[in-house]
Amino acid sequence: MSDQDVLNGIKAKHRAMWALGDYPSVATEVIPALGPELVVASGIRPGEHVLDIAAGSGNAALPAARIGARVTASDLTPALLDAGRRQAEGDGLTLEWREADAENLPFDDGSFDAAISCVGIMFTPNHQASADELVRVLRPGGRIGLINWTPEGFIGQMFKTMKPYAPPPPPGAQPPPLWGNEEHVRELLGDRVTDVVAKREKLMVDRFGTPEEFREFFKTCYGPTITAYRNIADSPERVQALDDELAGLARTNLGNGRMEWEYLLFTAVKK
Repeated sequence: MSDQDVLNGIKAKHRAMWALGDYPSVATEVIPALGPELVVASGIRPGEHVLDIAAGSGNAALPAARIGARVTASDLTPALLDAGRRQAEGDGLTLEWREADAENLPFDDGSFDAAISCVGIMFTPNHQASADELVRVLRPGGRIGLINWTPEGFIGQMFKTMKPYAPPPPPGAQPPPLWGNEEHVRELLGDRVTDVVAKREKLMVDRFGTPEEFREFFKTCYGPTITAYRNIADSPERVQALDDELAGLARTNLGNGRMEWEYLLFTAVKK
């Protein structure tokens, strides 16, 4: 099997994982505040050409379009783009929806005024490749805006909890929450950017009344969690163990019906 065949297989699994469940419900019911915050932090203005990388169903792309930017929403998973397209049509918004691999974007150098990603680019296996593409498609002076879950925050801890139960990652793949580490992102972008601003923020999540409600929602809607459970489906003991660990993690973070999920808000300007 050639290296390209291996890569194609990795991308196919990644595409299939994010098509599982109902990620648009996660975007609209659990994290709807993140997209508009990223648009504001990135200084998006009417008329600018904006690329949303790993856009999912458009939780950042749609708010950018709503203020008058010319938005291209790109993602590896057609099912998510279809969901975003339907929402855009219902909202009377016009965007370009483009199937694209964040590690090999089909856009010319310097095509965009801003490139953003809201808990999306962090899930690419090769962080350096996706960072290089992020910079390449921006014009000089173009802006980068990223929101990514931190390793230490709730979602980072959830991935740590699921790791022993999930299928092994592709060889060389880096953990997604590393994108939530400021030094890691600075190293990826190197001396190609300036005016870096990095802040750890917390998202207040009040969608779940109990730890079990959180767990069942993610078991039903969130592709990585669904994939972990499918991997252990023939072992009732391991399923019960993961059930207990996810509920336990939520229990330690849920107070008065609210959780705080930490993320890194990172902005920069291409030199």
